[in-house]
Amino acid sequence: MPNNNVFNPLSQPVYTTNTNPYTSPGIVAPPENNAGNTGNLFNAGSTNSTTLGLLGGSVIATVQLANPAGSGKTLYVSRISGGITVALNLLSTFSGSMSLTANGTLTSPTTLTPANSNLSSSNTSVATVRFSVAVPSSATSVMAMPLQVGPFVSNEFGRYVIPPNQAINLSVSGSLTVGGLMASTAYFAWWEV
Repeated sequence: MPNNNVFNPLSQPVYTTNTNPYTSPGIVAPPENNAGNTGNLFNAGSTNSTTLGLLGGSVIATVQLANPAGSGKTLYVSRISGGITVALNLLSTFSGSMSLTANGTLTSPTTLTPANSNLSSSNTSVATVRFSVAVPSSATSVMAMPLQVGPFVSNEFGRYVIPPNQAINLSVSGSLTVGGLMASTAYFAWWEV
């Protein structure tokens, strides 16, 4: 006779047991732990810091995480992070935003070197990471949200998958209506399989 009540009714409980080799309680860890142990978890990002003139303006930081064609690996985004720092006077109005986009072209990019999260590993990333002080052109929007002054972090646990010949961009933008010092920062953490 089948047990159709899978949520442990009092009259017909369903019992489970852990099957890992560790003692109770069971140990569960995200995939990043194993990627870090094997030297396949990487980080890269940068900051754009600018003193704005009397009329204010915008400060943009964009990091592009690209998986080259023929790399033989897939990239999984572990975390996106960054933030906006502002030193301004009381008369200025602030606005900030973060956007994730797919593919597209960066304006005057510089190349960043990914850091391996396992400090004893000699593994290097297959990814090409670029930084620009402008938003990418011809990119497909994936997500956008407003930001306040300060840091942000979003743990993705592999929700964004970048196969070969694809790229994902993280753009952080802050704007002031009156001059001041502003910095925008964007960072990716990812693992490779």
